[in-house]
Amino acid sequence: MIGHGRPRADKNATLGRAERAAERVKQLIESVTPGSRLGTKEELRSLCEVSVGTFNEALRLLQARGLVTVKPGPGGGLFSAEQSPMVRLGNSVLALDAGANDVADAVRIRDALDPLLIEDALWHASPADVAGLRRHITAMEHAVGSEDPVAFVHANWRLHAAIAAISPNPLLSSLYSHLLDLIESHTLSVLPTSDQPLGEYIAHRHELHRDLVDALDRRDRDAALRLIHEHNTTLQGAEDSAAPR
Repeated sequence: MIGHGRPRADKNATLGRAERAAERVKQLIESVTPGSRLGTKEELRSLCEVSVGTFNEALRLLQARGLVTVKPGPGGGLFSAEQSPMVRLGNSVLALDAGANDVADAVRIRDALDPLLIEDALWHASPADVAGLRRHITAMEHAVGSEDPVAFVHANWRLHAAIAAISPNPLLSSLYSHLLDLIESHTLSVLPTSDQPLGEYIAHRHELHRDLVDALDRRDRDAALRLIHEHNTTLQGAEDSAAPR
């Protein structure tokens, strides 16, 4: 075991240096307008005073966070990312890496499929299925407690994917799962709107989903359909592009 300690320590040290380098570039990004050229990789690496490998890791972090783009060729280099497209989702906003219209369409189609999946879950959910849904509700509750809207949204999507998996209709289930994957794969972060504090909003959404799972457990069709209707009517702004951050 001793022989494995040093590589892990070296890796952690590299990640720490990469995070600091990424933060240094982020500070530079915040001082320029979106789309501005920041410099070449070598210029920025020298600015951060790190090795090539460490800077490559920092660059990976910056790209994953949607902060920089890399353009090859003459005049290329690293550029501050253009303002992210946005999609409104209730009283929150999803910051996307691309394809705001595609994601907004996916949200609308997903919402239209929700009542069909709830009907299937009412008929086909087993006690084990319901127990699995409650685990996702618990994850959402933890995200509310830690005031982590990104974790909340991902736990929310996992809950809906689990509901879709209950359906005996493979076409419906796979289509819904594909829509969730599309939305999730393009989401960089979750931002508040001015309508309602984000913490208050996700707490309300947690309660709504908890009540929905309770209704499925009771086989209470009226309550389940009422709740999924409330779920989707409070997301009617989803197709609207929000203002850039």
